[in-house]
Amino acid sequence: MDKDLQSIQEARDLLSRAKDAQLAFKSFTQEKVDKICKAMADAGFNAAEKLAKMAVEETGFGKVADKKLKNEFATQRVWESIKDLKTVGVINDDKEKRIIEIGEPMGVVATLIPSTNPTSTMMFKSIISLKGRNAIVASPHPKSVNCTLEVVRILTQAAEAAGAPKGLIHCMSTPTNEGTNELIKNKFTAIILATGSSAMVKAAYSSGKPAYGVGPGNVPSFIERTANVKKAVADIVYGKSFDWGVLCSSESGVILDAPIKKLAVEEFKRRGAYFASPEEKERLGRLMFDPRGALNSEVVGKSPAFIAQKAGFDIPHDTTCIIAEIPEVGKEYPLSREKLSPVLAMFTVDGWLEGCHRCIEMLEFGGIGHSMVIHSSDSEIILKFGLEKPAFRILVNTTSSLGAIGYTNELAPSLTLGPGTWGGSIVSENVTAKHLINIKRLTFETRPINPPEKFGGQPAAEVLKAPSSIKASQTISPPEHPVKSWIDEIDERIRLKAGNVLEKPNTENRIQKTEEIIKPSSTQINTAKPAATNPKYGTGISESDIDRVMKEFEKR
Repeated sequence: MDKDLQSIQEARDLLSRAKDAQLAFKSFTQEKVDKICKAMADAGFNAAEKLAKMAVEETGFGKVADKKLKNEFATQRVWESIKDLKTVGVINDDKEKRIIEIGEPMGVVATLIPSTNPTSTMMFKSIISLKGRNAIVASPHPKSVNCTLEVVRILTQAAEAAGAPKGLIHCMSTPTNEGTNELIKNKFTAIILATGSSAMVKAAYSSGKPAYGVGPGNVPSFIERTANVKKAVADIVYGKSFDWGVLCSSESGVILDAPIKKLAVEEFKRRGAYFASPEEKERLGRLMFDPRGALNSEVVGKSPAFIAQKAGFDIPHDTTCIIAEIPEVGKEYPLSREKLSPVLAMFTVDGWLEGCHRCIEMLEFGGIGHSMVIHSSDSEIILKFGLEKPAFRILVNTTSSLGAIGYTNELAPSLTLGPGTWGGSIVSENVTAKHLINIKRLTFETRPINPPEKFGGQPAAEVLKAPSSIKASQTISPPEHPVKSWIDEIDERIRLKAGNVLEKPNTENRIQKTEEIIKPSSTQINTAKPAATNPKYGTGISESDIDRVMKEFEKR
């Protein structure tokens, strides 16, 4: 069988198996789901170094130590951020607005895995997908198939040992463009998580399926004159050399305010940066980009010494990054593009306003909506940057590479960073587990067209309120069979249907929560009667009425 046909058939087979597993998984309780996800996170964390070595050996990109850190981040840190997120059954009950929110899975998640961050991305996407009771099928980059398959093997083993249905996590072993197109367009695919080249992200959005896509970075980092220059330079060098610059959130250009330029340049040199000569800058530009502006994949994630040698000049073997000072942003200056390597463009400006314009130029040249950094101690200037820059992650006094993904701050930990509609995406924040669940809303009348009191009922606004004749300090002896409000009854039935079983409530505690139950009037307290054979829940709704409502609800 031809490779393209084999790939198409593999995508269909994996999606079919994933769909069957997901249908079984959707009935799991929150407790069971969380047990499975934690087991996956633990297994991935424990295999972080092994997987980092496999990724570097297979792709040739980056550093083992940095990929290990990303693997640990994508498992332990991500799990810690989502472990308390409710995704099963009733996830929120707004008693004031009378809306019950119910979590539902999306289905099968189809995902594209980049070669620059294959193992960490696969673990991250698998954990957030299963947290929402979804299955996942991945199409890896052809350069990173084996390490991605190993991630799937490790996570699958851990998930199934924790009680997951067989077949929730898959990865294509023969990825081709044809197979990937089948993956993202197949009837079993519910949603697409696209992380990769711009072409693949565009393909995901044109597939006709719901999709979360990410765009290129080209992150500017502005050192304003009031900044702590030494810290700023340390952050930028760390970010640019981290995993040899393969993260899309890595700093792409540094913009120096003129008064601090001399100090900053000295600090860059002290931290191992190499400043390219005019001739060396020309050579770098020709090596790294073709005439169309496409990045040469041979330099992605490689060391500064390797890149310099390929360009035809020598630099110290321990160089942390190569800095190329250029006057402007644009096609005439290819090094002003996103480079995914430890090569940093440098610009000089006079004042924050000029720095502002240069940041915007860089973002508009290839990173619109993504991220930028300002190093400053002037709160007014920082706020101006926050208000005016076309980026959805504006980081203050930190490194961009790890700051944008939520490692150095309190952004949602994520390896899928939305650039918003400015960058051609439907999401402008860091994508995480909350983006992979559907939410149903069971909502009750609060502004009636036909007020129930006109038809012999109690006003809608009063249904859940305790009678005013009963004071908070009063205690009532609980009946033998405590009466539930009708909203509690529906709530419980929804939980049971979703498999999210509640523990038996404490009768004494329920009596004390006067806002959650309907208490009898003072007359009823003095002349209590045995419960009727067809008891009322709330006011005016019988058990048979609730059964009818639930049957109608289940038909939808």
